[in-house]
Amino acid sequence: MKTLLKRGMQVLLVLLVVAVGVGVWKRELVLRLIAVNTLFDADRIVQNFSHMDALFLTRPLPRGDGAVSPLPMGTAAVLSPEVEKWVQDRAVTGMVILKDGAVVHESYYLGTGPADLRISWSMAKSVLSALFGVVLAEGQIASLDDPVVKYAPQLVGSAYDGASIRHVLNMASGVRFNEDYMDFNSDINRMGRVLALGGSMDDFAAGLVARDAEPGTAWHYVSIDTHVIGMVIRGATGRGIADLLGEKILQPMGLEADAYYVTDGLGEPFVLGGLNLRTRDYARIGQMILQNGAWNGRQIVPADWVRQSITASAPGGGYGFQWWLPAGGTVGEVMAQGVYGQYIYIHQGLGVVIAINAADRGFEDPGVYDGTVALLRQIAAGL
Repeated sequence: MKTLLKRGMQVLLVLLVVAVGVGVWKRELVLRLIAVNTLFDADRIVQNFSHMDALFLTRPLPRGDGAVSPLPMGTAAVLSPEVEKWVQDRAVTGMVILKDGAVVHESYYLGTGPADLRISWSMAKSVLSALFGVVLAEGQIASLDDPVVKYAPQLVGSAYDGASIRHVLNMASGVRFNEDYMDFNSDINRMGRVLALGGSMDDFAAGLVARDAEPGTAWHYVSIDTHVIGMVIRGATGRGIADLLGEKILQPMGLEADAYYVTDGLGEPFVLGGLNLRTRDYARIGQMILQNGAWNGRQIVPADWVRQSITASAPGGGYGFQWWLPAGGTVGEVMAQGVYGQYIYIHQGLGVVIAINAADRGFEDPGVYDGTVALLRQIAAGL
């Protein structure tokens, strides 16, 4: 009897542990789902954008034990009243301006500070492009015209079957994808719920089967294209993106602070928008690109890859290899940009980098984007 009672208590204890574990798991799941649905709320957006690790699964990107690379101070730039108004109107949280590699302006707003790790959103796409260039130069990928399924066989039978690496770099995969953040049922928001619920981004990409165009025939901004680039890199190298990005780019650059990626439920980084860095470190990345991949006496990214990346090559122009080229710009004027007002503006001819983080809920309003580009150009020309 005592033996049976003891066994019964052991079984009950196991069941209680399992029940508690399931309860905790469900609680975390519910909290992440709530985070997705309230991520951009007016009373939460600023806090959320500096603390994504409190809302989602993440993976650290250690800066390593090397010295912090210098960002010397230059002659302070005075912001015009027009720029100050724009900062308020666009809910800017952080801004770092470099002229010839020196800091000429740095400011933080809305209760945030220089130590905040800020969500990149789609600026992460441009950083992944830099990593791709390193992997390509190392010979682990044979050609930009290789089919993506050569390195990512999970995509066989999907809408990506028949697309080349060049097509996804150019956002010309032809895959049907609704990028409307204001539409609850859009593909981009369905993807967000996959992240929140601990699903697989690889499975999400492989589940896309419809096309709007044949690969390479039309430019259409499809965020999941960037995830496919990540799948190609992983397939070609047999290594994870976080480890590669840290080893090849972030650690050699001597960032100020450890960074992190938001991840899916399998620990795969959300490479199309989940990178989190300090604003000063976004500026460092911009300066490295301005210098054609060189930084702190070292060639981080091959110079020829940088030049290809920031040259318009997508059907219709205006886009390179995961970099934006503003309309009417000059050679060497390029941007990484993300939703809600994230920018790394680079003007090689003027020697200017402007890194901006924001929580701009009106970023899609008419005239906002064109006005922002005009103002960034105005700042650059006035330095």
